[in-house]
Amino acid sequence: MKTFSYLSDLTQAEVLRLVELAKQLEASPDPGALAGKVLGLLFMNPSLRTLSSFQSAMARLGGDTFVISPGHGTWSLEWNDDARMDGAHAEHYREAIPVLGSYSDALGIRMFASGTNLEADLADTQFKKARAVCTVPVINMESAIDHPCQALADWKTLDDLEISSSGKFVLSWANHPKALPLAVPAATLKMAVHRGMDVTILRPNAYALPRSIMDHAQSLANSSGGKVSETDSVGDAMSGCDVLYAKSWGSSTFYGDAQMEEKNRASLAEWCVENSWFSDAARECKLMHCLPVRRDVVVASDVLDSPRSVVLPQAKNRMFAQMAVLHSMLSN
Repeated sequence: MKTFSYLSDLTQAEVLRLVELAKQLEASPDPGALAGKVLGLLFMNPSLRTLSSFQSAMARLGGDTFVISPGHGTWSLEWNDDARMDGAHAEHYREAIPVLGSYSDALGIRMFASGTNLEADLADTQFKKARAVCTVPVINMESAIDHPCQALADWKTLDDLEISSSGKFVLSWANHPKALPLAVPAATLKMAVHRGMDVTILRPNAYALPRSIMDHAQSLANSSGGKVSETDSVGDAMSGCDVLYAKSWGSSTFYGDAQMEEKNRASLAEWCVENSWFSDAARECKLMHCLPVRRDVVVASDVLDSPRSVVLPQAKNRMFAQMAVLHSMLSN
């Protein structure tokens, strides 16, 4: 594996092999597999699970890591190709990333969406610029429009729960104080249809996912036998649901307009996942969320603390999924 940029770049068979390897490494780690190997981790944005799970995954395979957070103990980076660098940024990405690549055997890059330019974010412009100048394999640790590490871990979680590949999966918008990126909902939707699931997107008006994301998901569904639909009705979505995946995301309609986004969200406080969402028809439904989650805003505390919540094993699977990616990419 030369890069791990997007889970949908892999065939279903290739994803299944990675998931199976993750299960094997969970049961029986291979502590010498990456001895002498170094993973560089470049974080342009904050992290808890991604940082710690990659460091732990690499250590469990016998390798080492270094972490760079530009502007926090290192030079801040300039990303504008045409910039005359007489401002705050001391180093250009076109030098910094090749240098980091020369110190490592693979480089993980985390780079959130701008939140201001929808077209550029949907094209994943910044991540692709970084990948293009890197001389070693690149791992996408969340870019503007995708989070393949989370998606691979979520696929494994569904397998661990013995959820049928043709089961019903609901991706629900949830309330949040601010607009969040499209990366996780896009990755989650594509993961579930790539797996072959019947996916319903539950969301209020103005929170439809961009057409390019929906078209890509439909293409994956056509190949896998999955389905994609949308509704604003909790009752319709939750009927027969096996998994509810709660996540907030910003509106494409108000993209980059924080004032309009805040005004629209003011009337959507009821979009907090509560026990009342789980009717008799969804009694066994599991709750997933990528974390961090705002209690009693995105999901009610009594739901998060209930047996239906699998957010903690879901988070643990990040480590095993990333062990599989690193083993496939770097082992001899």
